[in-house]
Amino acid sequence: MRLKSCPALLAGAFGLIMSGLASAQLKSAEPLDETADWATRSWQEAPIDLPAMPKAVDLLPFDDSAASTQRFSIDAKSLTLGADDVVRYTLVSVSPSGAKNISYEGIRCQTYERKIYASGRIDGSWSEARNSQWAPIRGLGVNRQHASLAQDYFCANTTIAGTAADMLNRLQRRATLTGELNR
Repeated sequence: MRLKSCPALLAGAFGLIMSGLASAQLKSAEPLDETADWATRSWQEAPIDLPAMPKAVDLLPFDDSAASTQRFSIDAKSLTLGADDVVRYTLVSVSPSGAKNISYEGIRCQTYERKIYASGRIDGSWSEARNSQWAPIRGLGVNRQHASLAQDYFCANTTIAGTAADMLNRLQRRATLTGELNR
């Protein structure tokens, strides 16, 4: 083959590829919608079952920041990865004075959001959250624990970082995702 015919060959191949893509787009079951939010378009949240209240022996502590006055733990027995790609867990937070809050929550790595499903009552039962909406995870100030869980243990950017067992293993070893990358 001569070098002079290469540009013509490339142009022909490019034309075939482009017409194939256009044809595939026309045959698509869904029309192309440039305004579509692809992260949430076909996603459906799975129904949940509230877990049993956590026991102290099952709590896995994690750090949210050096400046935090709260202590945070995840109940190892409640950590699940749903078919809807939501990491769900029971979070226990303890203030410096010993006040304890328990909540059942979820993190969606794909959209970097969090949701509180229920709060623990003093009698050991759950109270459904009044405002159970997905909210963006913020990495600054109050509620830094969600960013810590997402960035350090559950999510690799916008994808789930392994299985529930992988996440539990990181929490047990207190080995963050960034720490694993820096080894």
